[in-house]
Amino acid sequence: MLKTLEKLLRWSTGLMAAMALFAIMWLTLLDVMGRKFFNNSIPGSLEMTEVLMVIVIFGALPLVSWRSEHVVFDSLDPFIPTWLKGLQMSIVHLICAGVFGFLAQLILMRADRFAEYGDITVYLQLPLAPVAWVMAGLLAITAAVHLLFVFVRPPPGHVGAQEPESAT
Repeated sequence: MLKTLEKLLRWSTGLMAAMALFAIMWLTLLDVMGRKFFNNSIPGSLEMTEVLMVIVIFGALPLVSWRSEHVVFDSLDPFIPTWLKGLQMSIVHLICAGVFGFLAQLILMRADRFAEYGDITVYLQLPLAPVAWVMAGLLAITAAVHLLFVFVRPPPGHVGAQEPESAT
């Protein structure tokens, strides 16, 4: 089940983030070349880059959480007894799930307000609500990943598994 979920995350959010990053790369290259050789940049390139950056950042969140590649404060780990580490990880994942779920709810409320008011970007006139809905959805997926890890421990060898420290 965990391998299937990992594949699903990789081929959905991971691919989406990678494609957005690739698009930013080409957009930046073409924009710089246009300014250098034709003295004219791509109209709306800043707004397109901003929207694509949202997709890169929020699209990577579920995978970062799945693989436990986020920033970790582990200075106190040597002082925590081994029997307490499992409970600690469950509490941390529960807090993360709550925070990401709360952020998803806040962004969802903001997206609904954007839709209600018809907010759009300045230059390209792109609606802001769909971008915020995508942000809220990806935050909700990240919360679900953390909630899953409250109840299910990844098997040893899984990318997100906490490997026991070797005695050296």
